[in-house]
Amino acid sequence: RLMTTQLTFDGIRDRIRSIITDLYHAIPSGVGSSGAIRKLGKGDLKAVLEQGSRWAVDQGYGTEEDLEATEESGCMVGADGSAVSDRALSRGADQLGTLGSGNHFAELGVVEQVFDNDAAAVFGLAVGGITVMIHSGSRGLGYQVCDDALVHMRRAAAKYRISLPDRQLCCAPVHAPEGRQYLAAMAAAANFAWANRQVMTALARRSLCESLGITERELSSKLLYDVCHNIAKFEVHDVEGTRKRLCVHRKGATRAFSGSRSETPAAYRSVGQPVLVPGDMGTASYVCAGTDRAMNDTFGSICHGAGRMMSRSQARKRTNAAELVDRLQGQGIIIMAQNKRTITEEGPDAYKNVDDVVEVIERAGIGRRIARIRPLGVVKG
Repeated sequence: RLMTTQLTFDGIRDRIRSIITDLYHAIPSGVGSSGAIRKLGKGDLKAVLEQGSRWAVDQGYGTEEDLEATEESGCMVGADGSAVSDRALSRGADQLGTLGSGNHFAELGVVEQVFDNDAAAVFGLAVGGITVMIHSGSRGLGYQVCDDALVHMRRAAAKYRISLPDRQLCCAPVHAPEGRQYLAAMAAAANFAWANRQVMTALARRSLCESLGITERELSSKLLYDVCHNIAKFEVHDVEGTRKRLCVHRKGATRAFSGSRSETPAAYRSVGQPVLVPGDMGTASYVCAGTDRAMNDTFGSICHGAGRMMSRSQARKRTNAAELVDRLQGQGIIIMAQNKRTITEEGPDAYKNVDDVVEVIERAGIGRRIARIRPLGVVKG
């Protein structure tokens, strides 16, 4: 998700390190990170799984406007907390409002370039403006939901006589009991992820205000958009001239709906749904907009990031954490992380050039460049 603010680069340029330090302490990060808010009991946790971002807002972590700027309003229909195992519940009980590790991050950025002035104005983006991007998901709870499903799906594939070219492609018919069970658990995990990012949004806002000694009104932070990936959703699309209800899987992809779709927030229908394409912690991220071409060619989807050039193990062998931190600091980018290993795995050299990736998106017609955001400081796990 991406938040805009009333802050400007000129206004905070001398405070960036302290801002990032405070953000690092405000949002727990790293493998197994916990403790952002009180440990949730089973009742509260099941409410999170079934209400998503709504639960967080009702607890004081955000506003109604945040829900309007979140895909599915932050709550996926069909979620069932009882479809999630006790093991998954225990893993998620103290992880709400935490960043985690891997490619997850909280990033302070500045709008460096605008490509579409009209759309940028609608999105609240202007050159020199300060933004906060948060990338995280359902943490250990979602991981366990997947782990549990793999066991059930492998049995289901044999039960329904589905031939698998690879065990990792295990599956079950959508309307079979196993399929319905997984969809209910997956939706619950998605709701946990939305609530997780919503809580972190509130923590980030409070941190910025405390760090700069300003009020929330002076910060004037607005959620531009929150969009998910690695999820399957039921949507209606045109298929060879016929409207059909489909189960659209977006793995490594994110939704990019045009303004003609009712799912796109009303405020954005004149320009298309905001699409967030992160690059890496040393280059830039892009805000794009969905197009009608995407609806026709890719079921309203584009990539959810630049994509890796090398595996994590390769990156660790080729990168020295201290040298990378110094290099990025020389470029004006402050990096803070719980683990040096994460820094080496997530270095810029491990990722494709985001400028090239977004150029391909635009030339293919499935997304429009709206703005380029340069990182000023990044919190990693």
